[in-house]
Amino acid sequence: MARATPATQVLERSSVPFTLHEYQYDPSAENIGLQAARALGILPIRLLKTLMTKVDDNVVCVLMPSNRDVNFKKLAAAANAKSAAMLPPADAERLTGYHIGGISPFGQKRPTPVFLEKTVLAFPSVFVNGGQRGLQIELATKDLARVLKAVAAEMS
Repeated sequence: MARATPATQVLERSSVPFTLHEYQYDPSAENIGLQAARALGILPIRLLKTLMTKVDDNVVCVLMPSNRDVNFKKLAAAANAKSAAMLPPADAERLTGYHIGGISPFGQKRPTPVFLEKTVLAFPSVFVNGGQRGLQIELATKDLARVLKAVAAEMS
C-alpha cells in the first residue's frame, strides 16, 4: 500500500476509519477527478476534487464532485464574500504542500476553511485525494465534514 502522507496521518490521529485506493494516475488527463473515478470504477459524483480558491482576500478549499464545476457566484455567496476565483496552481502547491493532482483537503501546510458541495452529503462515503497522485482516500462523508469542519453549501 502507499506510504503514509500528511493526509493519512491526520485521519489516523483523528481515529477516523478510511480505506486507501491506488490507481494509475494519468498526468495528461483532461479532468484528473474523472480519470480517477473511471480508474477506480466509482461514480464521479462520489469522488471529490480538491480546489484551492480565493474568496475575496481569503484562501478556501472547495470539495466538489469530480463531474461538476464550481459556480463561483454561489461559492462567494456561501462565504459571505463579493468574489471568488481559482487560486493559481503554484500558489495552491505552495500553500498546501501538495502537488496539483495530489492535493488533499487533509494535512495541508496551511489549513484553510473548507466548503463542501452539499449534494454529496447524501452519500454514506466519498473519495478525496490522499495527498499524492494516484492515491484516493475513501471515508464516511460525515467524518469528512466533521474533521474538516466543512461548511456544506450549494456551489454548482
